[in-house]
Amino acid sequence: MSHFQSGAEWNPGVSNSQVARATPGRPDRTPSRIHEKNSPMAMQQNLTPFLNLDESELKELIPQGMVRTYPKGSIIIHAGDLSDSLYVILSGRVKVFISDENGKEFMLSTISPGDYFGEVALDGGPRTASIMTQDACRFFVIPKAEVKALIEHHPDFARDLIGRLISKIRNLADSVHNLALLSVYCRLLKFIEEQATRREDGRLATERVTQQEIAARIGASREMVSRIITDLTNCGYISVENRRIIVHKALPEH
Repeated sequence: MSHFQSGAEWNPGVSNSQVARATPGRPDRTPSRIHEKNSPMAMQQNLTPFLNLDESELKELIPQGMVRTYPKGSIIIHAGDLSDSLYVILSGRVKVFISDENGKEFMLSTISPGDYFGEVALDGGPRTASIMTQDACRFFVIPKAEVKALIEHHPDFARDLIGRLISKIRNLADSVHNLALLSVYCRLLKFIEEQATRREDGRLATERVTQQEIAARIGASREMVSRIITDLTNCGYISVENRRIIVHKALPEH
């Protein structure tokens, strides 16, 4: 998750969520490093997050896995399903969400290439949330039996899996806290803080996102989100360009 980065014109106080610096990006993969990892022995010794493995390496490491392609807007998993495979994202993004019988959604997170989803159902229970593609996506799908073998024989993968589950618990606790104790405005402020990154022109901007998507992420109505964004825009704090929220100055806390 990206955060506001430091800059001369941006200096929020501690009360503005103690914004952290952005996490360093994916390291470059030099030819020598790729050659080393194409060795099955090297891959077995260095099975860390799937971010470092491409499609051919995954196939070599897990022959039973398969590649699947889905168009944008496809439901990959329905909450309540009994499927138990692990999905590694090769390309595209997906959203994780829950919904009610009336179609109202609450978005739990988004997942990007190199990451994976589906681990919660490895205990044999039903899926706890639904997954929809936000772009055209390619997945490397690993059967449950192979995932168990990875856990048993590759401690690095097991540690990564445990870490991700812990992170999900923390994120869910944070979501409950926000919904229970923060106003819609404060939840929107926090969303902007967590999503905005510094662009090449020096301005802070969020990813492309619709007001409906923001509402689903923060647990609010689209109308309320629209009203707050309009007020902030009229006061010169932000602008909206091509569905990106551009931050011009520190947002008011209330």
